[in-house]
Amino acid sequence: MGTTADRFKAAVEAREMGVLEELFTEDIRFYSPVKFTPFEGRPMVLGLFGVLLRTFEDFRYVGELTGSAQTAAGADGGSVDSAVLIFRATVRGKQIHGMDLLQFDEAGRIKEFTVMVRPQSAVHALGEAVLDGLVEDGLVPQP
Repeated sequence: MGTTADRFKAAVEAREMGVLEELFTEDIRFYSPVKFTPFEGRPMVLGLFGVLLRTFEDFRYVGELTGSAQTAAGADGGSVDSAVLIFRATVRGKQIHGMDLLQFDEAGRIKEFTVMVRPQSAVHALGEAVLDGLVEDGLVPQP
């Protein structure tokens, strides 16, 4: 069956939204490289993933690290099991190098998801493409 990170990678590669839904907690928080406040809740994060899966071209995971880390929302200072998935992709002609930080609850589901992307030109292209997709899908209003 594999780890949650393994199942997540396989679901992203196969674009299996139902599996992603099973892997996310109901109150998941998604920290984006282009938005200060997190996207919150399974319905919103699944909608965002629908946009992301359409937006990324030639998306592929190229590495993985595991360990533990304090969550962004964790005021108690405790650490949780975590995985960092390193990826490469293209968005609107810009090459992206990034990392997904997955942080798990006690049941092994993803409760926090943080994305870091470089270079800045790719962050900008990604932000524009994702906003366009979120507006198109009715998840956020037109700015």
